Amino acid sequence: MTIAQINGTGVRLRAFRADDADALAAGFDDPISQRFLPQMPRPFTTGHAERYIAERVAATFAEGGALYAIADPDTDELLGGIGFDKVVPSRRQAEVGYWVGPWARRRGVASAALRALSAHALSHGLERLELLTHWDNPVSQRVALAAGYTREGVRRGAEPGRDDSREDMVVFTRLATDSGEPVPRLLPDLPGAELTDGVVRLRPLGPGDTDFLAELLGQPDVVATSVPPVAPTPQRIRRRCFRAEAHWLAGTRADLVIEDAATGEPAGDIGVYYDDPHTQQAMIGYSMLPAYRGRGFPTRAAQLVSLWVFAETDVVRLIAGAVPGNVGSQRVLEKAGFHREALLRSRLPGPDGTRNDDVQFVLLAEDLLTEGPRLDG
Repeated sequence: MTIAQINGTGVRLRAFRADDADALAAGFDDPISQRFLPQMPRPFTTGHAERYIAERVAATFAEGGALYAIADPDTDELLGGIGFDKVVPSRRQAEVGYWVGPWARRRGVASAALRALSAHALSHGLERLELLTHWDNPVSQRVALAAGYTREGVRRGAEPGRDDSREDMVVFTRLATDSGEPVPRLLPDLPGAELTDGVVRLRPLGPGDTDFLAELLGQPDVVATSVPPVAPTPQRIRRRCFRAEAHWLAGTRADLVIEDAATGEPAGDIGVYYDDPHTQQAMIGYSMLPAYRGRGFPTRAAQLVSLWVFAETDVVRLIAGAVPGNVGSQRVLEKAGFHREALLRSRLPGPDGTRNDDVQFVLLAEDLLTEGPRLDG
């Protein structure tokens, strides 16, 4: 890269200067930067920043890559940094990365900088850019999608951690032939970040829900109807909570907590599993804590989720299932508007190597329009 400056919408990519050292040190020493840039020294001092500007930047350019300061186009204040390295000339590809200081976050800085750098790099010799993010960094994943990057998969053990461990990384890519427009999502965000009917409130599952989810999924009857019927380990619980938003952004599943709207206390969970987008069919599943059963919460939650799915996604069929003996769950689905459709023999794994039948229910958008709610208890 020989161009000294790249202009984007609301940002300017320029060369790092010696007087950027203090701001660069503050940015790299921030806890979020330290979490997702484990190769950086901790603490990251002004001395480290001065060496970074004097040595690392030049070395990256010498190796065929680039490192730019992200600056405010009006004040020239340092907002962050962006660049690419790991250039493979024979494949005309490279790996892009970026960071934004805490004083400049939630202003669209990263997305604007990534769009500007990507457009420039892909019109000056490169044909493929890769972007790797941690599973629990949904902010970075949103930046990638907004800048026209497509989620491609997961690279196992791709990132060395600080404790000699290795972390899986979610891979996004953008090609020279891509439009650069934001990538459409199969499962959009909830309007206003929640769904509610005044009695229950649904919100996305997140990192703060590990204790609640462990209690819920550890209930013996919940375990018995899980697939497979095995209580999840603490590691699986943590992974589910910390990766929930990444799965939502990927369009594969939307995990929600059912709260008592009056108290804000978590009462259960409900999820949308979009495993078959080609046929536009998704599945829902739910569980409730014993103290909140018999109050109509899962029926209300199922109906709220169904209305959101049919209004905001391209799903045309919602399915759900219950083992034949789980009459309560079947009644929940019927009151939420679902219709019994089939009995699938020995579909589900049961305890000790046994198999369970699965009673299948289905809901179509027109069912809700013609029949309306059936909340009678």
